[in-house]
Amino acid sequence: MAIRGLLWLALLFVIAVVFALAGRFDTGQVLLVYPPYRVDISLNLFIVALVVVFIVLYAATRIIRNIWRMPQRVAAYRARSRVVKAQAALRDAIGNLYAGRFSRAEKAARDSLAHDANRGAAGLIAANAAHRMHEYARRDEWLAKIDAPDWQDARLMATADMRADGRDADGALAALLEIQSQGGRRIHAQQIALRAQQQLKNWGEVLKLVKTLEKREAIHPAVAVRLRQLAAENLLRDRRHNADALLELWNSLSPAERHSPRLADLAAELLVTLNRPQDARKIVEEGLAQNWDARLLRRYPDTAGGGDALPLIQKAEGWQKERPDDADLMFTLGRLCLHQQLWGKAQAFLEAALKLADNEPLKIRSHRALARLHEQLGDAAKASEHYRESALAMNVV
Repeated sequence: MAIRGLLWLALLFVIAVVFALAGRFDTGQVLLVYPPYRVDISLNLFIVALVVVFIVLYAATRIIRNIWRMPQRVAAYRARSRVVKAQAALRDAIGNLYAGRFSRAEKAARDSLAHDANRGAAGLIAANAAHRMHEYARRDEWLAKIDAPDWQDARLMATADMRADGRDADGALAALLEIQSQGGRRIHAQQIALRAQQQLKNWGEVLKLVKTLEKREAIHPAVAVRLRQLAAENLLRDRRHNADALLELWNSLSPAERHSPRLADLAAELLVTLNRPQDARKIVEEGLAQNWDARLLRRYPDTAGGGDALPLIQKAEGWQKERPDDADLMFTLGRLCLHQQLWGKAQAFLEAALKLADNEPLKIRSHRALARLHEQLGDAAKASEHYRESALAMNVV
């Protein structure tokens, strides 16, 4: 700015010098006659007078114009001031919201409404702050004030998210349904829908949403595995009175889910209860073929039902050749031999399981099984001894 001023000053000096040099050679005169007056002045003076008059008139015109427009300028200044304050209040609202000062955030958002363009953003911030303070009625009032068409998607998404967070699953799904009716399919909407369906225990929908989110890599793999198992467990329990429906659901599950020891154990338990031991046995054997697990081994003797356990014993003895030191397998063989009333083999397997057991629960089960075995053989002393050992092991646990 200083350099520009110096340049203008130099230019004015140059112009003055030019006019001064030009005036030395000008001998012209200007005659002004207004009877009975007569004025005779030099041309140079006349030109200077014209310039001065122009400058005075221009300045007077500007002054009058500025005075005339003063109310408008004051109104514009006040409007700009309100906008600046409203924008500052909106920034404060965002900062207070993420700082956890929800009451201040809501107040700042209310102050930012002095500028109409802030209505959508301020409404979302204030609704979020009210939601965090569990003021759900006030939250809904703020959301209802967001009426701009461009902000409707944001309003509906925020409504669904906050309602799901507030355990209002039906309200969340209603908002998501409205978004979908407008042609929107977003990952975040599916994540909110997953939370809402979990709350409503719609496990079929939960399973579908988990698979969709997995494909889009929008859910952690460990969380997806847990939710798939939880959904499948509850779907199996919902069909605990209908063996055919349960098997139909089991066959519809993915291989990873069917090979889960937890799910296979649950499905086998429900089928045994429904007097379908053969189907339960098939599930357990398939599960053990994929994942060798103690739970499935403990469930295996139950799949004999009231029938012949010799095929199961032969199958388990085949496993024993591959795993001669597996305590849980020894315990399973002992139970199967008890079922088949093979007392000698049952005692040998159970005592081997007791010797190999590396955890107290298995020792307790082995002692109890041996106690029942000796009761069947009429040896009350040994039965009492094993009951006592199981009780002592329970106290340790």
